[in-house]
Amino acid sequence: MKAKDIREMSAGELDQKVAALKDELFNLRFQLATGQLENPKRIPEVKKTIARIKTIQREREIKAKHA
Repeated sequence: MKAKDIREMSAGELDQKVAALKDELFNLRFQLATGQLENPKRIPEVKKTIARIKTIQREREIKAKHA
């Protein structure tokens, strides 16, 4: 997911997306531990997407504070 797409989402949508991605990351880690993970590159993708969303949420928080 690109930063441009994330910026177009509302705050509520971002919260829901982060929760969904955290669930997915948990399941991916569980699959990795049990040896059932088919695409190991998905783990860093999910982690980076979570970081992007959290960064944009923080940018909005700072912007609102200064406005």
